Amino acid sequence: MSIASRPARAVLERLPDIRSWQEDLYRDIHQHPELPHQETRTAGLVAEKLRGSGYEVHSGIGGTGVVGLFQNSSGPTVLLRADMDALPVAEATGLPYASVVSATDSAGNEVPVMHACGHDVHVTCLLGAAALLAAGTEHWNGTVVALFQPAEEVGDGARGMVDDGLSQAIPPVDVAFAQHVLPAPAGLVGTHSGPVLSAADSMRITVYGRGAHGSMPQAAVDPVVLGAMIVLRLQTIVSREVAPADTVVLTIGSIQAGSKSNVIGDRAVLELNLRTYDQDVRRAVLDAIRRIVIAECRASDSPKDPEFELYDSFPLTVNDDEVTERVSAAFAEFFGERYRPMPAQSASEDFSDIPNAVGAPYTYWGIGGIDEARYREAADAGRVARDIPVNHSPTFAPVIQPTLDTGTEALVVAALAWLAR
Repeated sequence: MSIASRPARAVLERLPDIRSWQEDLYRDIHQHPELPHQETRTAGLVAEKLRGSGYEVHSGIGGTGVVGLFQNSSGPTVLLRADMDALPVAEATGLPYASVVSATDSAGNEVPVMHACGHDVHVTCLLGAAALLAAGTEHWNGTVVALFQPAEEVGDGARGMVDDGLSQAIPPVDVAFAQHVLPAPAGLVGTHSGPVLSAADSMRITVYGRGAHGSMPQAAVDPVVLGAMIVLRLQTIVSREVAPADTVVLTIGSIQAGSKSNVIGDRAVLELNLRTYDQDVRRAVLDAIRRIVIAECRASDSPKDPEFELYDSFPLTVNDDEVTERVSAAFAEFFGERYRPMPAQSASEDFSDIPNAVGAPYTYWGIGGIDEARYREAADAGRVARDIPVNHSPTFAPVIQPTLDTGTEALVVAALAWLAR
């Protein structure tokens, strides 16, 4: 054991002491999920637990965001972040603590709610790490900022906390960390230097036609045909306007037009999603989308200019090279064979809005959450894609252990790579 790993192992000796309440809390949060910007119950549990561990607590930042501060003499400031919100998904895991919750979403619709992305894991692990760090102050110096963020799923929770004065509530941050549970074997930890999560943009495009009877198409500008031409032409952006070395995913996920087979409507609404790993490429593709849509509307003699609405935009997540190298070394030493490099993910996050706003380098890593034997059986059969539920699936259910232990350990190990005496 190296000198560098001793403080983390010493702090984590108390992990068995918190395991029971962590597991109970996880089941509680899983059973009581809350939609983005509605995380009041979760935020209350978080604040109560932080105060019980001796943290100075600031609640209501960005709506339901919670920050806990623990200063232990002078030293670096490390920010650890967890997201709290759930998804409008009907749970189908069959677990005894499965969610049966429903809630009213932002559009006024009654929807089922489930922690289908593992944010309940993130909250529980960070509360455990915060408690262990507070109990092991003889092994480290500095300040821990435990940040619990709302509304990650809609991409504006981090920015909401920043805009609501986050920087005034916390000291200057030296480094920031976040993690996510993934459909990989439980117990594994992985990192990746550089772009690790894609930027994501959703766009709603409304194009206009001229309505008429289906028997008299000469009197119409058909928005269905116009929309079809746009869909086909947009596919050429990736194949003909993006360099082969750049990764771009462009998906048209929804087209809505018309109301009856013999009626030509007067508009079509297309919704698309874009994933990119480079800001210049992102801007170029967004510009190309607008250019193509406008040109197709003119080619069809559309009576009105198209309308574009960007929504649910997520920033690019780019892990700092030096920070990631230091965390990776600490993980490799602590976890041994359980540490593995993580490939870049096509999913998206808004975590980076926080360290970018406070001027701190950061790294973001993944932990596995799938029963190891189940995963191995699926892998051996070549059926991982079919048999292993992924995030946002109604059957996504991380095994409680060793998932919680691993996530808690990873946060402590990363923090003490900066804070250890």
